[in-house]
Amino acid sequence: MLEVIQEHDCVYLPPRTARMCYRLIQECPPERYQSLLERGWRRFGQTFFRPECMGCAECRSLRLDVDTFRPNRSMRRTQAKNRDLRVELRGASLTTEHLDLYDRYHGDMTRRRSWEERASSPEEYFQTFIAGQSVFGHELLYRLDGELVAVALVDVLPSALSAVYCFYAPEYRDRGLGVFSVLTQVELARRRGFRHVYLGYWIEGNRSMRYKARYRPHEILEGRPGAHVPPTWNPTAGPEGAGAGVVGNPG
Repeated sequence: MLEVIQEHDCVYLPPRTARMCYRLIQECPPERYQSLLERGWRRFGQTFFRPECMGCAECRSLRLDVDTFRPNRSMRRTQAKNRDLRVELRGASLTTEHLDLYDRYHGDMTRRRSWEERASSPEEYFQTFIAGQSVFGHELLYRLDGELVAVALVDVLPSALSAVYCFYAPEYRDRGLGVFSVLTQVELARRRGFRHVYLGYWIEGNRSMRYKARYRPHEILEGRPGAHVPPTWNPTAGPEGAGAGVVGNPG
C-alpha cells in the first residue's frame, strides 16, 4: 500500500486549501474496504482518500441507517414519478453510452453550477470508476423505454452499500433521478439485509454536496478515527423538520 498526503486548492470550498490523504490499494478485500469506509475513507478506482485538512472539518462522512431512514413526502413523489424506469444492477462497465451520458451531465453542471469544464476519455473513466473494483464494484443502470437516462456507481460490501457517483441525462433533471437513485440503493440494501448506505461527504457550504443532509435520519462520523480506533457515528434527532440533532450547522 502506498500512502501520500497532498495539498491543493479545495474544489468544494474555494479559496481554501485542501489536505488529502491518498492510499493506493490494489484489489482491496471487501472487509478491509468496509473498515475504511466506516472510518471516513472513500474510493475512486484503486485510490482511497480522506480529507485531513488542518483547522477545517467541513467534509463530514454521512450514512443512512436502513432500518430508521424514511423518505419524506417529496422523495415519495419522486419515487412515484420514476416507476416507469427499468433498473438493472450489474458489474461496473464502460460503453460509449456511458461516456456520452457522463459528458452531457458534466456539461450541464458546468453551465448551471460553474463546474470545471471537462470531457472524459475512456481511459480516465476506467481508472476512476472501474479499476480496482475487485468483487464489490457495481452500477445501477436506469432506462426509460430502452434509453439510458442515469448511471449510479455503487460498491456492494459485506453489510453495507457505498454510493460512489451518480450522473444522469440533463433533459430528465425534473425527474429527480439523483434522489431516486439514493432511494433505490436504500431499498437494495434493505432487501439484502444490510445496515447502512454511505453517501460520502456532506459539505454544508457546497451547493452540490449539502443535499445529503435532507436524507433523515442520518448519522455523521465523529472525527477521523485510525485503523484500530472504533468509529463513532452520531445520529440526527429524526425526520426533516424534527430538529437537527448533532447536525445543527459530501462526500
